[in-house]
Amino acid sequence: MTELEEIGYQGLTSAEAAERLAADGPNELPAAKKRSLLQQALDVMREPMLLLLLGAGTINFLLAEPLDGAMLMFFVIVVIGIEVYQEHKTENALAALRDLSSPRALVLRDGQRVRIPGREVVRGDYVLLAEGDRVPADGVLLQCMNFSADESALTGESVPVRKVQCGRDAAAKPMGRPGGDATPWVFSGTLVVKGQGIMLAKATGEQTELGRIGTALKTIEPERTRLQKEVDRLVRMVALLGVGAAVVVVVVYGLTRGEWLQGLLAGIGTAMAMLPEEFPVVLTVFLALGAWRLSQRHVLTRRTPVLETLGSATVICVDKTGTLTMNQMTVRELIVDGESFQIGESPLPERFHAIAEFATLASPVDPFDPMDTAFKVLGEKYLAETEHLHADWELVREYPLSEDLLALSHVWRSPEGDRYVIAAKGAPEAIADLCHFDSGQLAALTATVEAATANGQRVLGVARAYFSVDEGLPPIQHDFDFEFIGLAGLHDPVRPGVPEAVAECKRAGIRVVMITGDYPGTALAIAREIGLDGEAGCITGPELESMPDEELARRVRSVSVFARMVPEQKLQLIRALKANDEVVAMTGDGVNDAPALRAADIGIAMGARGTDVAREAAALVITDDDFTSIVGGVRQGRGIFENLRKAMSYIIAVHVPIAGMSLIPVFVKDWPLVLLPVQIAFLELIIDPACSVVFEAEPVDPGIMDRPPRPVDAPMFGRQVLSIAFLQGASVLLAVFVVYLWSILDGHDDGVVRSLTFATLVVGNLALILVNRSWHLSIARSFKERKNTTLYWILGVATVLLVLLLAVPGAREAFHFGPIDPAEVLIPLVAGFAGVAWFEVYKAVRGRQGGSKK
Repeated sequence: MTELEEIGYQGLTSAEAAERLAADGPNELPAAKKRSLLQQALDVMREPMLLLLLGAGTINFLLAEPLDGAMLMFFVIVVIGIEVYQEHKTENALAALRDLSSPRALVLRDGQRVRIPGREVVRGDYVLLAEGDRVPADGVLLQCMNFSADESALTGESVPVRKVQCGRDAAAKPMGRPGGDATPWVFSGTLVVKGQGIMLAKATGEQTELGRIGTALKTIEPERTRLQKEVDRLVRMVALLGVGAAVVVVVVYGLTRGEWLQGLLAGIGTAMAMLPEEFPVVLTVFLALGAWRLSQRHVLTRRTPVLETLGSATVICVDKTGTLTMNQMTVRELIVDGESFQIGESPLPERFHAIAEFATLASPVDPFDPMDTAFKVLGEKYLAETEHLHADWELVREYPLSEDLLALSHVWRSPEGDRYVIAAKGAPEAIADLCHFDSGQLAALTATVEAATANGQRVLGVARAYFSVDEGLPPIQHDFDFEFIGLAGLHDPVRPGVPEAVAECKRAGIRVVMITGDYPGTALAIAREIGLDGEAGCITGPELESMPDEELARRVRSVSVFARMVPEQKLQLIRALKANDEVVAMTGDGVNDAPALRAADIGIAMGARGTDVAREAAALVITDDDFTSIVGGVRQGRGIFENLRKAMSYIIAVHVPIAGMSLIPVFVKDWPLVLLPVQIAFLELIIDPACSVVFEAEPVDPGIMDRPPRPVDAPMFGRQVLSIAFLQGASVLLAVFVVYLWSILDGHDDGVVRSLTFATLVVGNLALILVNRSWHLSIARSFKERKNTTLYWILGVATVLLVLLLAVPGAREAFHFGPIDPAEVLIPLVAGFAGVAWFEVYKAVRGRQGGSKK
């Protein structure tokens, strides 16, 4: 395409764009109206825990105990506040992710190319469109080449329609309708499937065809994930047990004590103690904030289930160029007639001028691709002030790269020339095909290419041809009589940190598979540089194409380098890896990568250079295209799952002593009830933020990548996890019950019994938080090695509130507590931590035996 500045496209200024954005609003369809605080509060009040609190408060008023009723109503307000805060934080995180993952647009602003979020496109913007882009607004094509668009989202017709450019006078005409060939109109939400063009945006947001139709692109309901279904089953099971236990408590209390209203209150307390209402809240918070934390590490989450799969990845298939390497090409070597010249500071010999000249002519005037940029830099540096640069030549036609022929040609005409000059560059075998090499010439070329690629270079062939201007240009490149000029070797340096990231994957039990379109020599050289296992050799695209599925499945167990691959073959590779029960992560950036990204367990699109199609097909988007970010995403994904499992284990464990102490006193007539609804509500004020905030904020274990991947079908609540959680809860229950029984037998009144038992339960609760921070580090080492500010706040606030409840007479009365003798203050503290002491011993013994870390 002709250089943009030469045809007068400068674009809007930043000030003009800001004015139009303020006047027209963002370029997006109407979203669901954000709920008010009142609506959020009303939704929270429908939750079972809040309904139980309201019921208990009402019963207290009926029993002429207004203080207890008022306290419960106060706790209702506090719990609503906590729930609304958590929901607000979650919604903000999701909104930030939606903004980050929205389609982007390449526009002209202030005469410069700028990539902006699609929502910031305004009327009058010049938008540069290319294959794979999602059109961000309705507009008219002022210039295009081989342009086709998929308008099925608007017309229902799956066949792409061809587009043509129009003159500038058409910019003032009204937009046409979608559908129909040879029109200049393009529409928001449609997909560019072929070619490139410059569009003038004429309508945005609700004013587009898509907006008028009212297609709801953002109202897709999130699917229930495997983990969510597992949590749903557990919640249903425990809730049924809780309801059954509550009914038993009401009946037993009423029959043995004759106080049915008090029995109903005790039943509500039992239901509150056993109701696992934290599970769905914790899961929602972890998935939302986990996705937000990933976005801070250049990894955008487009599909929630991928957070559950990240920690199970066993193979990462990654493109070499731009992901393992910098995608910053420089021409390192030129080869003409068997003679090589290493590009450096010395002048370019005359015999190498032709290959530099025609490689430059075969590149765009205003290059975007790194290889094209490298050739332009080569020409400007070494051909300046020579007759080999042609700023006054006219580009007549482009023959683009195709799947069948990996070469392109540019047809040029000089102002006084009587013939066309054709420059071609591409894969050496494709250029050899254009030059009609015989078998001997092809064998010699192949040997030269293999020698050039052995040190990691990417090699392209360059050719030239001439054609009379009196004849019409042929439809295909093969009709030109090309002459082979030589080969150009380009170097693309490895990204910093990639060798270390590959080594980290090895430690984590993850195999890295490199995929490239380069020659095997180049691929194996890069593999050696980054520490990738290349001992099993390399499989090329043509070999893979002809290989039986069984043999391919066998070979991919050991081969980690795939060369001369085309995007369509990625799908075949994924199927072979999956046949070996691998959990596959696959990177991609082009339109043809979309099927493979969909088929992979974890599809990863490149954000900087990836097409919108690839981004939409993928589950993750890497915003900086860096392999280290992918590995960092796997590390963070493992950490999210580990912290979620700790939080869930804590919830199970902490409910055991609460439920136990709600049930046990009911069955002995003379024993006082310890946990009334007001005390349980207080405990919930500690449990809710602890499980949903403290554990979510827990740093990722530095050793988490020293463990093998988690089996993809491994349940969150495996036998070991459930057993340990239950034993933790049972041991705390035993410690609390011992204090409770001792205080009764020692002759304390009911208020003091409650005080000692409740204090032991709170201390045991805090101890459970501390021991579950790590399943292999002691409490002391966890404090030393892992900083968690939220934890300090929870511990401090819970301790201060407990002291106030037990020390201030008015607070003691409100909670039906009695004064504790100073000599007995240490009893709850010692008993609470004694209840979890066995787990500290278990961790120490397990660590010495080299047990797996949790």
